[in-house]
Amino acid sequence: MRRFGRFALIVFEVALLSALILATRCANYQDVFVAGNVYFVDADCYARMTRAQMVRENSGLIVRHHAFENFPQGTTPHTTAPLDYLIIALSLFLNPFTSHALDLAGAFVSPLLALLGGWFLWWWSRRMKFRYRWVMLILYGISPILVHGTELGRPDHQSLLILLVTIAICAEWSSQTLQAANMAGAWWLTSAVAWAVAIWVSAYEPLMLFLMLTATALLMNRRAVFARDRRARWILFAAIIAIAFAIERRVPSVAILQSNSHLKNWASTIGELAHVSPMNPVWLNWCGYLLFVAPVLIWMSIRTPRNGAQGLRVPPVCVLLIATYLLTIWQARWGYFFVLIFALALPALLAPIKSSAAVWIAFVLSMFPILRDWDERLWPNEAQLAGRVERRIESAQIRDLALSLRSAEVHPLLAPWWLSPSIAYWSGQPGVAGSSHESLNGIEESARFFLSENLEQAYEILDKHRVAWVLAYDSDRVAQNSAAVLNQAVPLRPLCRVLYQTPSQAPPFLIFSAQNPTCKLYRAGVER
Repeated sequence: MRRFGRFALIVFEVALLSALILATRCANYQDVFVAGNVYFVDADCYARMTRAQMVRENSGLIVRHHAFENFPQGTTPHTTAPLDYLIIALSLFLNPFTSHALDLAGAFVSPLLALLGGWFLWWWSRRMKFRYRWVMLILYGISPILVHGTELGRPDHQSLLILLVTIAICAEWSSQTLQAANMAGAWWLTSAVAWAVAIWVSAYEPLMLFLMLTATALLMNRRAVFARDRRARWILFAAIIAIAFAIERRVPSVAILQSNSHLKNWASTIGELAHVSPMNPVWLNWCGYLLFVAPVLIWMSIRTPRNGAQGLRVPPVCVLLIATYLLTIWQARWGYFFVLIFALALPALLAPIKSSAAVWIAFVLSMFPILRDWDERLWPNEAQLAGRVERRIESAQIRDLALSLRSAEVHPLLAPWWLSPSIAYWSGQPGVAGSSHESLNGIEESARFFLSENLEQAYEILDKHRVAWVLAYDSDRVAQNSAAVLNQAVPLRPLCRVLYQTPSQAPPFLIFSAQNPTCKLYRAGVER
């Protein structure tokens, strides 16, 4: 009976955690599944799905060049193969059940990765015997930014990185707390694999986290890092990185770190590249009120020596926590890793508090900002609901127009940069613009075209990029965004306003072809 009770408790805990993770990640299902079709949550997702589509059509392909954006030059992307093939593997499993296997695989891959991360954390925290492990699990399950990184309809590399970084940090932690040499060795190897694959997926956040953690370990115990029993770890790590270079055959792009005026202007229009002020209330929406007491808990963990597994590796985790906090102030995209590390550190930071009742009361009260955020998401006001419905309708109408462009021949298109990847995915036609920093040239050209009052200049842009189709969208939004990218004022009569509001006055080299309430389509008379 005792064994049965323990098994029943395990089943209940896993089921509860799984339900929490899937419920939060799939809360946006009405925006993803519209009229029997799948719509992804942002432009980068469509670029990823275009890559997956290319891999599905050409088995064994490693996509090293994007011809579908920044046409005709294309781009050398920073995205890599692991997530492409993960989506393809999931689509093969779904093939017997649906004719839209690829789209469904792209929609569900991130929630499933979040579910795997939750199961791993449940198992790992149980082995570590954390007293307050459910504080970590609940925050992992409901924090809005972790949900955003792994939500339904977001096939982005961040979801895979969150899983891999979770495993890597936990493995590093366990390798220092387990006394048995064989178990410590297994955790070291696990850590090496997780870090190496994460760096393969993106040589940005994981690489910086790995270097920070290694530097901290060197300061604490230099000999231990390169000890004989850890050579296998470094060999395995180097082997996976070498395999990644051999497969990808390109050096990771560092353009996002470069100082370029147009890049900065464009980045200011991207939410994940924006600065997050320390006074911004979004911190509380991500972490709850426990964020206020985190500095005190960190100070206690550093100053108070404790025996036992839970306290041994807190300082390195605290270093990562402080570093990712500062990096999130610089770029919001670091928020995923800050909140993840905050959740991982909480059970150990709370360990010195003996009163379980006090901890749980404080934790429940601290969740109010997060719960308020979820209240607004699940039960939006009339204006928010109207905005969501409008976006769904717009996406469906743009898709219908894009499908009409499908052809065996190449007919490049010019559209606002944030719409270009989705239109390219649906139509199969390359776009001048794109949603990555590698396609900044195409983004600038599209912005100049839409803001142009000089018809000769507009014609030259179309001729240069061999454009066959031009899509006109909400002229106010296009004009404001284009002006922000180019850092100039909106002219009195930009071309985007003419094309969207008065098609009869369009220049002679643009032939009005089709329209719906969302956008208008023009055939360009300069195609070669």
